[in-house]
Amino acid sequence: MDNDVSAGSTATTSTLGHLALGLTLLAFGIGHTGVIDGVSAADSVLLAMYVGGVALFLLGLLEYRGGNGFNGTAFAGLGIFWFTWAKGAGASASAEAAGTFLVLFALLALTLTVAASSGLFSQGVYALLTLSLLLLAIGAFADSSGLAKAGGWVAAVSGLLGWYGATAALAKWPMSLGRAGRSAPAAG
Repeated sequence: MDNDVSAGSTATTSTLGHLALGLTLLAFGIGHTGVIDGVSAADSVLLAMYVGGVALFLLGLLEYRGGNGFNGTAFAGLGIFWFTWAKGAGASASAEAAGTFLVLFALLALTLTVAASSGLFSQGVYALLTLSLLLLAIGAFADSSGLAKAGGWVAAVSGLLGWYGATAALAKWPMSLGRAGRSAPAAG
């Protein structure tokens, strides 16, 4: 169940949570790709801490309060991930510790992929998040910048899908083709 932000609004805590997740993943992914000169994953730390960490965690609590256990788990769990990642960025941790951290949160993302009942679109966002975390983890274990870049690209695509899903829900844009070529409106 979604709780409306204000009377008559199409915005929900779920929409805001998906928007926060999408933008955080996009910044995190772009930072790992190296596609923008001078921008690294470390440049997304503040966004990850406050938007991906604090805001997402609080939105998860609101989702729990509203009776949505799936989004509550997703947002609060991923909020913990982003906050912890941001606080640990730049710390002197071994590659094995960093890889293990990423694997553990890839397991959370895998759980969310399997449990997502809102359709293939939502499952796709979480599946790409799982894949990106696994690629980043393997890259950390193997000290491979190529795998880290690949993980960044997958995270960026996941972020774009999450952003589009939230924007589509808010703007009532189509997210999939329905029967006979009619487009289905985005769910809030």
